[in-house]
Amino acid sequence: MEMGKGAGMNRRIQLALKRAFDIVVSALLLLLFLPLFPLIALLIWLTMGCPVLFRQPRLGYQGRPFIIYKFRTMADRRDEHGHLLPDEQRLSWAGRFLRSLTLDELPELFNVLKGEMSLVGPRPLLVEYRDLYTPEQWRRHEMPPGMAGPVLADGRNALDWEEKFRRDLWYVDNWSLWLDFQILARTAWKVLKREGVSAKGYATMPRFEGSSRHGPTGHPEV
Repeated sequence: MEMGKGAGMNRRIQLALKRAFDIVVSALLLLLFLPLFPLIALLIWLTMGCPVLFRQPRLGYQGRPFIIYKFRTMADRRDEHGHLLPDEQRLSWAGRFLRSLTLDELPELFNVLKGEMSLVGPRPLLVEYRDLYTPEQWRRHEMPPGMAGPVLADGRNALDWEEKFRRDLWYVDNWSLWLDFQILARTAWKVLKREGVSAKGYATMPRFEGSSRHGPTGHPEV
């Protein structure tokens, strides 16, 4: 029992240190990249019009929804019935450029400052897929969602959905501050190499339709 209490206390201290690290580093990164914000906004406005920012509900820590902020990379193109066209028909050349350098993710630094995200953690996925998780997959919400994470560090959209969940759950079960530092370094290298931006045969990533082993589960990263 005492060991359990000690382990719980140690985890709370590490989570507090993780939060402090998030605040300091995200603030420094915002100062560093803030000059790029108006340039990226201008590029989006010239190629796709307004709005410049993409806002979307996502599931966060312990399954609580929040609004994620990203730079918009897709045009609002629809068919004659008012339905959005496939991603490959809406993704602009400017959007491809921003995604290739992960510049579209920069506004998420504000989510980190607000405490809705962390610099490292499982990627936050769509709210509409809440009821599609298996109980095991739902455990990915035991850690705050991250800008970087095991999926981005190890393959990004080149990984299929089952593998993404497996890596997220491994992170939840093995998390430490040292692991976060390692993932940040590996993610930075992947971004520089521009690897895994899109799934093979897709402009972005196919929608998650459910677990092949447990029935419906999941959600896509868009």
